[in-house]
Amino acid sequence: MPEYCDLILKNVSTPAGLVRDISIKNGLVAHSGSSGRAERTIDCKGLYCLPGAIDMHVHMRGGKEQSSKETWKTGTMSALAGGVTHVVDQPNCIPAIKDASTFESRLKEAKSQAYCNFSINAGVMKGADLSGMHRAGAMAFGEIFAAPSSYGEGVPPEYLRSAFLEIEKSGCLATVHAETVLEGTDDSLDAHNCLRPVSGEAEAVSNIMEMAPDDLRLHFCHLSSFESADLVSGRHTFEVMPHHLLLSTDMFDAKDTFARVNPPVRDDATRKKLWRMWDKIDVLASDHAPHTVSEKSADFSSAPSGIPGVETMVPLFLALVYQKKISLESLIAKTTINPARILHINCAGYEPGMRGDFAIYPKRSEKVDPGRLHSLAGWTPYGGMEGVFPDKTILRGEVVYSDGDFLKGSPEWIPGEGYI
Repeated sequence: MPEYCDLILKNVSTPAGLVRDISIKNGLVAHSGSSGRAERTIDCKGLYCLPGAIDMHVHMRGGKEQSSKETWKTGTMSALAGGVTHVVDQPNCIPAIKDASTFESRLKEAKSQAYCNFSINAGVMKGADLSGMHRAGAMAFGEIFAAPSSYGEGVPPEYLRSAFLEIEKSGCLATVHAETVLEGTDDSLDAHNCLRPVSGEAEAVSNIMEMAPDDLRLHFCHLSSFESADLVSGRHTFEVMPHHLLLSTDMFDAKDTFARVNPPVRDDATRKKLWRMWDKIDVLASDHAPHTVSEKSADFSSAPSGIPGVETMVPLFLALVYQKKISLESLIAKTTINPARILHINCAGYEPGMRGDFAIYPKRSEKVDPGRLHSLAGWTPYGGMEGVFPDKTILRGEVVYSDGDFLKGSPEWIPGEGYI
């Protein structure tokens, strides 16, 4: 154990039932057990101290075109206030990330503003320089749009096959948005559901798996049904979003644009059936997709799809832990351990050598209050639901969020394995 550390978290109760002091030095856990001396000590007795979460599917917006929706600063502050210490940004921003130049421009903006650790994915579209973005440090390729969504055009199958072959050779991860979009008038939640049906999602998933090369590292984004998740489970990895587990069309007015998202919020029977996959879900991610209240207030057919959620993801599910509906171990696995394993990065945790990122939570829940959230979007579909928000969030051994106040610590860009 080092003689002098940056931070000691005393009396940390681990999910295994052990009580330890966690010593953090130079951004990593240096010792787990009895503690020595440190610049700062925090007593976690009577609290939950969880490893910092990884949200491997966010849209941080930003840039000249979208900073009214979210910026890297506000989005990553929102993440910290929800116990997330590492976000992975998707490439369907404006401009889209399609070559080393657009990647590096996005990276420069993130480095200047981000309050938590971050990675950036590369876009897959005709004309994209896949190898250039891989060398520039892209964490993964995608989300790759097998169907159109907000700021993302569907990728033709013939191009996707060739892109998969190139990604397979690089050894990088391919993440896919799999849907089938039918023609029709998209003017209500029910219509949106019918035009992007469960059967079409499952069909798209099956088609993607058939065309994927054997050695491709393949990950499916935001699966919304038992049928799709069951197809993927055990063959590839996949993520499920809070809105597909916690929300249903039954909870909203038929024309409520604030529940419009791709893939759609499903009916209650589909939502409940998806819960049967909880133990097999690899990743819980938010698909944090902020749009302004004015944009969402448009008529249904023209309102953008997307829900903000990086700040509420862990709190909503930690409340379910407190209600004994899910285990704490399963929540940590889906928000910290499995994302790190899939991305091939070091994760936060209680053992020496792991990232010194933690969030300290009270042992009580509260109602989600949209007015207290930090995203520029300024709204949430989870208002009034139970959530457990952290009192403090620690990044690399520094307290960067404490009781509503933020400190710009030392966030890191975490590049992919191809970075040169």
